[in-house]
Amino acid sequence: MAVAVKICGIMTPEHARAAVVAGADLIGLVFAPSRRRISVEQAREIAAAARAAAAERGAAVELVGVFVNEQPGQINAIVAAVGLDWAQLSGHEDVTTIDAINTPVIKAIRFDDQPSEAGWLAQSAETGRVAPLLIDANVVGSFGGAGVTGDWEQAAALARRRPTWLAGGLTPENITAALQSVKPQAVDVSSGVETDGVKDVAKIQAFIQNARRATSAQAGDAHSATAHILSIQEDQ
Repeated sequence: MAVAVKICGIMTPEHARAAVVAGADLIGLVFAPSRRRISVEQAREIAAAARAAAAERGAAVELVGVFVNEQPGQINAIVAAVGLDWAQLSGHEDVTTIDAINTPVIKAIRFDDQPSEAGWLAQSAETGRVAPLLIDANVVGSFGGAGVTGDWEQAAALARRRPTWLAGGLTPENITAALQSVKPQAVDVSSGVETDGVKDVAKIQAFIQNARRATSAQAGDAHSATAHILSIQEDQ
C-alpha cells in the first residue's frame, strides 16, 4: 500500500506548490499557537495554490487544518472558510469534540499522554466514527512540530490494529527506516523538511522521494496514496 505523505506547517503558496509538485498528498495548515500559525486569509491563498498545482499534475491534494484545544464551532468555521478536507486535533480534545466537527478528523496522540490510546479506541468505537490516530512524540509543552522522534515500536503495534499516521522527528534520512519499522498509512513531516525554520524545497523533494521508494519496495499494492486516504475519509 502506498503511504500518504503530509507536509505540515506550510506558510506560503510557493511552498505549497513545491510540495504538491514533489508529490505531497496532504498539506498541513496550522491554526494553533505556533511559529507556523497562519491566518484564514493566508490559508485560502495557500489552498488555492496547492489545488492549482494538483490540477496541473492531474493529481489530488488534501488540505489539513491543525488545531489545538479549539472550540468545535471555530474549527467548523475555519474548515468552511478555507475548504479544508481534514481537521487535525492535536490537543486534549475528547470524542465529543470529534463528533461535533463537520469534516473528517485526524486525532494526534502521544504515548504516555492523556487520553490514552486505549481510551481513544474505546471512545471511537462508541461513536462509530473512527478517526485515524496520528502518533507524535511526547514532548513537554509541545503539540507537534518539535522534531523529536517518538516510540516506533509502540506506533507499529498500533498500526497493526487501526488507521495510524506517523509523525515526530521524521526526516529524509530516517523516513525509510520509519516506514519499514512502523508501516503507517500516512507520514507527517514539518521541521524535518526545514532549514533554519523555513521549508526547504530540496528536503521536501528528498523526503517524498525516499518515502515513495521505501513503500514501493514493500508489498506491491497498486492502490494510490490518495485513494487510500479518501477511503479513510469515507469511514467517517
